Amino acid sequence: MDKGFTNEKSSPIVVGLDIGTTKICAIVGRRSKNGKIEVLGIGKAESAGVTRGMVSNIDKTVQGIIAAVDIASAQSNVEIKVVNVGIAGQHIKSLQHRGLITRRDLASEISRKDIEKLIEDMYNLVMPPGEEIIHVLPQEFTVDNEPGVKDPIGMAGVRLEANFHIISGQVTAIKNIVKCVNKASLESQELILEPLASSESVLSDEEKEAGVVLVDIGGGTTDVAIFHEGIIRHTSVIPFGGNSITEDIREGCSVMRNIAEQLKTRFGSALADENKDNEIVCVPGLRGREPKEISVKNLAYVIQARMEEIVEHVYYEIKSSGYEKKLIGGIVITGGGAQMKHLPQLVEYVTGLDCRVGYPNEHLAKNEVLPKGTYEELQSPTFATGIGLLIKGIQKMEDSEQPVHVETRIEKVKYTEEKKFGLFGKILETGKKFIKDDIKDEDFLK
Repeated sequence: MDKGFTNEKSSPIVVGLDIGTTKICAIVGRRSKNGKIEVLGIGKAESAGVTRGMVSNIDKTVQGIIAAVDIASAQSNVEIKVVNVGIAGQHIKSLQHRGLITRRDLASEISRKDIEKLIEDMYNLVMPPGEEIIHVLPQEFTVDNEPGVKDPIGMAGVRLEANFHIISGQVTAIKNIVKCVNKASLESQELILEPLASSESVLSDEEKEAGVVLVDIGGGTTDVAIFHEGIIRHTSVIPFGGNSITEDIREGCSVMRNIAEQLKTRFGSALADENKDNEIVCVPGLRGREPKEISVKNLAYVIQARMEEIVEHVYYEIKSSGYEKKLIGGIVITGGGAQMKHLPQLVEYVTGLDCRVGYPNEHLAKNEVLPKGTYEELQSPTFATGIGLLIKGIQKMEDSEQPVHVETRIEKVKYTEEKKFGLFGKILETGKKFIKDDIKDEDFLK
């Protein structure tokens, strides 16, 4: 059996790894024949070593990555070696820059190589100490003083200029993420800014063309990305998220953190006036103490105060970008925090822009092999970043036409649950992959 077995015509199998503040999620998938994303396996683990989008404990983060990858690997029957990793955190900055090259070969047309050279030059920009460039995103090109060219490939021209949106981050934060991935015996194919990944899974091309703001409300951070005329114009990371709301509930209602989290997810609302005065939630008291009664309306006041602050930050970013009056598509909220009741109404009230919740389901192809309920779970805004990382990884592989790095053999025989778990027990014991029940020496994938 060959290593890295894939059908010649099939899409490469790619892994997206979302290292978030509340969860670490590994998603294995490929592009199906109809162009949608077919998820082959998904693994989730608690994220105990990440604070506000940045690694604060290497060992705990590595344990979470290993746990998530093992589950995804077992579910998809794919040996995971290479992952596309998301990066976020308050240290992320963006800036605009202009670059140009003068072409010597006048007879030939402008090619992809010319554009790649222009992009490569941008990576050599001198950054402030301790900062590193993560992404260089071309916005529009100017060919021989002719501005507003979106795709100059195939044109004749001597002087090629471009405006670039450059995203940078702290070297130490980037190194810590790479170190965690490497310590988990994995290789990172690419570091991808999380709001860029989320935009791939929840925004349509029409919205990006019309002008839209993506707001990804995670556990530790809220990521903002502004698009106009199909081009990314502004990115930023706000250091508040769902965990800030949980902490506010913990202090405001004087309850334990785990109870505050449950109150937020089960009874929380972003608009206090939408709740009745007489609704009460009873939570158990500490050992030997009376149960505690909490008004749902008071709970909503606590949540609304923090949510308003987050949305005000987002609105400040929209105004400072200069695109406030050009956003026909309004605001799309996604991430775990987007599931809060009445949040779209609050966003519309504060910003005056239309708002909807972004779900990654339009890109997903149904896969019957996944465990029951997994496909429905994947349609939650919580997985927008993970699925976006998967889409970005697949696009990168298809563009570069690199060989497939994963070692995989997807068996057509449907195993019973008992057989399947027996099989993976053997994998864990021996570190080798068994494909069929009648195992021969040549059937090992080493």
